Amino acid sequence: MSTPPADQLRGALTAGVWALPVSGALLAASTVTHQPSSADDFAAYAAYVTTGPFLVSHLVGSILGAALGIVGALSAVALAVDRLRRPRAALAGAALTVTGQVLSTALFGVAAFAQPAIGRAWVSGRGDAVAWNADVYGPALFGTAGVALLAWSAGAVLVGRELAAADPALRVAGLTYAVSLPLYYLAGPLGSVVQPIAGAVFTAAAVVLARRLPVLAATPRLPEPALTS
Repeated sequence: MSTPPADQLRGALTAGVWALPVSGALLAASTVTHQPSSADDFAAYAAYVTTGPFLVSHLVGSILGAALGIVGALSAVALAVDRLRRPRAALAGAALTVTGQVLSTALFGVAAFAQPAIGRAWVSGRGDAVAWNADVYGPALFGTAGVALLAWSAGAVLVGRELAAADPALRVAGLTYAVSLPLYYLAGPLGSVVQPIAGAVFTAAAVVLARRLPVLAATPRLPEPALTS
């Protein structure tokens, strides 16, 4: 007998939701070290951004991590759809998550490709590399970063909150999702050790969601008890 389409879709979503903890692990790993301040020590900054690990951390940890984060968040909402109390809020959270992740890849692309080029120019003796760096990291980029941060954080709060409300088995993991991701993003500009810790906490919560959501999706929901007069 062939597998029913609903079961095939649930199987695909079950695989997809595991992209969520993978994305968290990549984000945590990519922020274990932080680049030196270009304003305080441009030579150290240039040396850091021209390394192989810097490029890999942005291509794999940040850009691939963002793609996996989109797949995981959408899969999580789809698996929980029959139990969501406020499906429109969850859908809005998923849309904001996609928006924030897509906008963030523009920033990660700049870091992956423009920063190494600027660093190499400095190392080769081009003193105007400092001005190039300031030009790249100007108002337009920071404006994009601000919108990405707001969308990303709002999406995390909405998705995490709605997953937490969907079932008691998801409560702690969903609330942790809603708190740890915004904390991860907000800690970034500070270059703090808080960032990889927040990423690790999110990863743990995402593992719980990835394990429990498929079970809930495969379990028929009991009908609401009828109200008696």
